[in-house]
Amino acid sequence: MVLLCSWPIATLWGIRAMSATIIDGKLTAKSLRQNIKHEIDELGITPGLAVILVGNDPASQVYVGNKIRACEEVGIKSTEHHLPESTLAPEIAELIKSLNKDPSVNGILLQLPLPGHLAETQERLVQMIAPEKDVDGLTFANAGKLFLGHDDGLVPCTPQGALHLIHTVEKNLSGKDAIIIGRSNLFGKPMAQLLLRENCTVTTAHSRTRNLEKLCKQSDIVIAAVGRAEMVKGEWIKSGAIVIDVGINRGEDGKLKGDVDYNACSQIAEAITPVPGGVGPMTIACLLQNTLKAYKNQFS
Repeated sequence: MVLLCSWPIATLWGIRAMSATIIDGKLTAKSLRQNIKHEIDELGITPGLAVILVGNDPASQVYVGNKIRACEEVGIKSTEHHLPESTLAPEIAELIKSLNKDPSVNGILLQLPLPGHLAETQERLVQMIAPEKDVDGLTFANAGKLFLGHDDGLVPCTPQGALHLIHTVEKNLSGKDAIIIGRSNLFGKPMAQLLLRENCTVTTAHSRTRNLEKLCKQSDIVIAAVGRAEMVKGEWIKSGAIVIDVGINRGEDGKLKGDVDYNACSQIAEAITPVPGGVGPMTIACLLQNTLKAYKNQFS
């Protein structure tokens, strides 16, 4: 038996669900990686990325492995510096100083979080990375450039990827009301700056925000990044909104869930990212893009 469906089954950037377009992060990331590889091949260059991993955290090892494989795919030379769990801050600092001086290294990534005994020095170590090689976009210099609207800085990968996904649905964001639930330095704050650049009216919500449901209901773009499974309910979303789910939570059933109640919100929103397969793949793709940008900045 053949079932006929009146909804369009797929587009380049998303798959049509009952109401919302599913924003396909895997497909978008693949397209971005192909563009990066094409540019690297056209320029005849080999950007270099150094990854520092301290300890044996399983999740960090998986992330680093995925990043290295993605580098190989597009023609970026990646070098992993895997240090023992017991490594002290001065040793990491010396490695960062050496990589800062190495002309074959265009990008440096310090895999976070560091082991517990390095918690107090983690920020200081991040700030030791040369801003022009800071492909995570976490140094004060790059944060300042983002705040001031300078285009030559390196922007944190996850918010950069989230904006890219929004643009697959809506190119012109000028005048849109956007809310970001979460104010972290890694995502919430840089995401707000990126949306301000797009001439959105931006609300940053957090644990002390009152009337969160009402604020979400007024927003054309809702971005959730709080780490609370299915916190954003369907009744919080206004018809036609774009919903970006940055959260990754492990449910009691062992399945990954986002910060958004996907089943409910997808009936109301215009477009929504799934978890997994939404923002996650874009983070690594944007790391590759930052590495290429760092190379070009250093040799321009």
